Amino acid sequence: MQATRQRILEILRVTGPATVDDLSRQLALTPVTVRHHLDILRDGGLVQACEVRRRATPGRPRYVYSLTEAAAAYFPNNYSGLVEAILDRIRSQFAPPWVNAFFEGIGQDVAATAPSPAPGETLPEHLDRATIFLSEKGYMARWERCGEGYLLHTCNCPYREIAMGHSELCALDFRLVAELMRGVPVQRVCRVVEGASSCAYLIPDPEPAAA
Repeated sequence: MQATRQRILEILRVTGPATVDDLSRQLALTPVTVRHHLDILRDGGLVQACEVRRRATPGRPRYVYSLTEAAAAYFPNNYSGLVEAILDRIRSQFAPPWVNAFFEGIGQDVAATAPSPAPGETLPEHLDRATIFLSEKGYMARWERCGEGYLLHTCNCPYREIAMGHSELCALDFRLVAELMRGVPVQRVCRVVEGASSCAYLIPDPEPAAA
């Protein structure tokens, strides 16, 4: 985000809706320059002209600018800190088997939102669909053929910093992948949190080639 435009967002967050003249005074910039930056922010869906102040005398209408919901992405957040605190609290109050089962259930719930397989879908087609779904969830997934069948890789852990201290999230991921494969056996062979470049899952070929 360009510095002046970020500053405009910050002013609107702190002081609320403002006119071009209001912003011009706070930024020490000409109204023309402020309008230029506002136009870019409007095109990006980050600010909106929420009302028009009618002038008592003829002239340009005075628009009042405010933030849209999309602008929230440009301000600090502490999502990871909150999630880690929640996980610490859960882990301190419940036994490990319950905690793992809890997160496995979340993985199952996420998998339930994936598109259903098409009739007669082959395993490679099934893997194509699974990797598209996983990538949409931030896992940057891919698959490859191997001697025993197929390896499904999730090359990005969307919550890597938290997972380093909370292995129960790996239980979530394993159940997610296992549910996406819908009954096809899955074996995890490596994990990012153990230093691997990806979390990899072995899916045996149900119809191995004849010797």
